[in-house]
Amino acid sequence: MNVADMIAAFVDDDADLNVKAFDGSEFGSPDATLHLDVKNSRAVYYMLEHPNDLGLARAYVQGDIDSPDMLPGDPYAVFKQLMALKSSAHAASPTQLARIMASIASHGLRHPKAPDIEGPSRTRRMMEGLMPHSKAGDAVTVSYHYNQSNDFYRLFLGPSMTYTCAVFNSPDDTLEEAQERKLNLVLDKLGVKAGDRLLDIGCGWGSMEVLAAKRGIHVIGVTLAEDQVQWGQEWIKREGLEDLAEIRQMDYRDVPEGDFDAICSLGMMEHVGFKNYAPYFKEILDKLKPNGRLLNHQITRTKSTDNKTAGAFIDRYIFPDGELASPGEIEMVIQDTGFEVIHQENLRQHYALTLHRWNRNLQEHWDEAVSMVGEPKARLWGMYMAGSALNFELDNIQIHQFLCVKPNDEGTDRYPLRPWWVKNPEIVR
Repeated sequence: MNVADMIAAFVDDDADLNVKAFDGSEFGSPDATLHLDVKNSRAVYYMLEHPNDLGLARAYVQGDIDSPDMLPGDPYAVFKQLMALKSSAHAASPTQLARIMASIASHGLRHPKAPDIEGPSRTRRMMEGLMPHSKAGDAVTVSYHYNQSNDFYRLFLGPSMTYTCAVFNSPDDTLEEAQERKLNLVLDKLGVKAGDRLLDIGCGWGSMEVLAAKRGIHVIGVTLAEDQVQWGQEWIKREGLEDLAEIRQMDYRDVPEGDFDAICSLGMMEHVGFKNYAPYFKEILDKLKPNGRLLNHQITRTKSTDNKTAGAFIDRYIFPDGELASPGEIEMVIQDTGFEVIHQENLRQHYALTLHRWNRNLQEHWDEAVSMVGEPKARLWGMYMAGSALNFELDNIQIHQFLCVKPNDEGTDRYPLRPWWVKNPEIVR
């Protein structure tokens, strides 16, 4: 069997797809909307060894599978076309599978080396003593994701250097406007004012610290990524906010201070692990004053029946040990810990818009990105962000903000009858 025959075993003949392969074979009509190129045999071996998202990712980041229609910094359009082909896919028969295996074996069974940018599997990390969600394990996995290159992240995050979902009044808003609106929304929900004390868990590059300090709030940000600490400290110094804002390279569990008026956690819970949610929220509860507030902002699974882990590709390339839970499961843990959840909202559509902006930025700075981190890593980030945007649009994943209050001893009312943070009623929610 040639490559075209192998594809025909899984895809209907009338699918809107044309594939040209390195062996000279071709599947589908040249007039198809979507065109793919299988450039070498390594792509076949990658897919044979891992017939899932990991095998496909390996082939894509290496450039073994490509498309003449692909924008590597923003491959969303091609990915959306691929998703539309699901209705044209079918299972191969046992006879076809046997023929495929025999054809590949006739050329020799090979195990091509994984791309250099691929991280170790969870099993290997555990064998090296890096247990999932331990302090040592978290330090290594968070460093793997964030200690890439501050300048590379700025190419697509933009000057706000804010790596979480923005909030848009309109799809025409700039990324910077939408990110500042998100930060202000968080501070308004928390109700913090000048002189209050805020802890920001997983603070990133310091955008929250700078904005909060400009409001007169005393803020401590913690992150495990050394590169983020350096960037954030320099930013705070440039703004002249050292008396109000501080960023530390520190595990949130090691923060010695307590009695905070408010705590926020924006895009950090993906690293915690579902089994650790209860001790995580208990740690936060203990660090708050009575009537103190928590704003927890995290990507979620749509259904509680969905698998918590994100698959081999995400584990090895993006968020090692990352896990996502459903909003109902999260809220239950928060309340069982002792918090009162007083507001919750889903910003799913806003994250899709945010990712489209990041992809656009990466494509506009493509040559610079490749010169900084190499083409495989640049292709990886384009693929990851475009795939994430598509999954948010399809409601496969969501992002929720949970606003919580630590009860006091008297059981008095802890919030007004109407939300006090809604200053822009036209905000899309």
